Amino acid sequence: MIYIFLATGFEEVEALAPADVLRRAGVEVQLVGVGSKTITGSHGISVVCDAVDSDISFNSGLQGIFLPGGMPGTLNLEKSETVNKAIDYCLENGLLITAICAAPSILGHRGILNGKNAVCFPGFESELTGAVLSDKFICEDGNIMTAKGMGSAVEFGTRIAARLVGTEKAKAVHDSLQIYHD
Repeated sequence: MIYIFLATGFEEVEALAPADVLRRAGVEVQLVGVGSKTITGSHGISVVCDAVDSDISFNSGLQGIFLPGGMPGTLNLEKSETVNKAIDYCLENGLLITAICAAPSILGHRGILNGKNAVCFPGFESELTGAVLSDKFICEDGNIMTAKGMGSAVEFGTRIAARLVGTEKAKAVHDSLQIYHD
């Protein structure tokens, strides 16, 4: 299972596109609202989450977490005790930690990106303390995956799915999406 944490001001596409791709690939996903079951994103779209952060548990079924960007969503995620406990749990158990757009800054502030290849939304690079900055749209370094922003959300979901259910299944889902290529 992957927990996708949503806090007020999250970037809607960055959270929901990967959630959709992961579910299509057969990954169990729970949208987890920080502080409430209904969370409003940075563009005024409200999402009813599957769970509230106070109700989740960390157990052997958890495969990792996903932190979407957006403002002030990223700042609200970083303030969350539950999100920080989830990061700690994933670090302690070698589970997947994924973050997109501004959200990799949360990992940078905690020193988690020291010596790791990482990427973020342009302008947040100074927040990725200790990271080896990349010009790629998606970086994978061990159990840490980061992505630039909304435009890479579908591909990011596909890469996460490949890690969890295998490349073949993830590619089949990706191919079914009819992504525009010119």
